[in-house]
Amino acid sequence: MKKTLVAALTVATVAGSLVTAMPSAKAHDGVGAGIAAGLIGGAIVGGAIASSRPAYGGPVYVAEPPPPPCYWQRQRYWDGYGWVVRPVRVCY
Repeated sequence: MKKTLVAALTVATVAGSLVTAMPSAKAHDGVGAGIAAGLIGGAIVGGAIASSRPAYGGPVYVAEPPPPPCYWQRQRYWDGYGWVVRPVRVCY
């Protein structure tokens, strides 16, 4: 329905501009032809913009989730020869 209405308004605008421009098109300086061309071009571009799909929404700010709480812990492990202590980062 919306596209049909836009198309009908575009045709009516173009037809109206042609009817309006015809009497002044007899002027020999070309001003009337320039006005008619501007109106027709504007109607075509306006119709194309009106019937185009809408753009996506603007950028949305999304905050990063906070990092998981971590801490350093000293852990012992057996390396095959003896006990070794090393720092390990523990996150939960």
